[in-house]
Amino acid sequence: MADQPIIVLVRPQLGENIGKAARAMLNFGLTEMRIVAPRDGWPNPSAGPSAAGADIVLDQAKIFGTTAEAVADCSHIYATTVRKREDAKPVVTPEAAAIEMHTRPGRSAILFGREASGLDTQDVAMASAILTVPINPEFGSLNLAQAVILCAYEWSKSQALVQPTLDKELPPAPQQDLDGLITHFEELLEPKGYFLPETRAEATKRTLRNVLTRPRWNHLEVRTLRGVLSSLARSNRS
Repeated sequence: MADQPIIVLVRPQLGENIGKAARAMLNFGLTEMRIVAPRDGWPNPSAGPSAAGADIVLDQAKIFGTTAEAVADCSHIYATTVRKREDAKPVVTPEAAAIEMHTRPGRSAILFGREASGLDTQDVAMASAILTVPINPEFGSLNLAQAVILCAYEWSKSQALVQPTLDKELPPAPQQDLDGLITHFEELLEPKGYFLPETRAEATKRTLRNVLTRPRWNHLEVRTLRGVLSSLARSNRS
């Protein structure tokens, strides 16, 4: 597996934006951040709250005085910018850059410029390619964290990350729980005359069973619905 790309923030201005960039990185499995000459110094107390738990990225972040020092050990450098440049560097999308980074040997770095003005010409000159996003030509403005998350997401697509919702999904309820739920419904509906006329009772019960077994109930949902029925039964008795 290729080494994960290094996210290099060049002269970032606000600690909050550094924290948000760290959060964006960790969402997609990136942990190596390098910061070049942060305007407000480092560590920055505003970064932590904005990172929303991505402390590992901030704690391991390395600080450099120049961009050249930050990428000295990298073989492939991508400069993120939407501005036109006179030099004839190849231009790639985040998706194409991710493919290259996975297949080429050597470390890769992605440069992100300061919030107000992006990367300087000297920073772009160090890059082997310009990384840009197809974007609305009338409004090509991404904030720092948005730009980081686009690149991190494309890298993550080959990493087989698991969707959080799949981990938290409860297993389906066992059949005996579903049978108990259906019986509970029938016991409460019978005295209300729901299954009349008697000639249609079996068909009505079968339809009710089909309705209640069609969803993929989990045990918590079944228990909740049983609680609702018990509450209604107590209300009727009172």
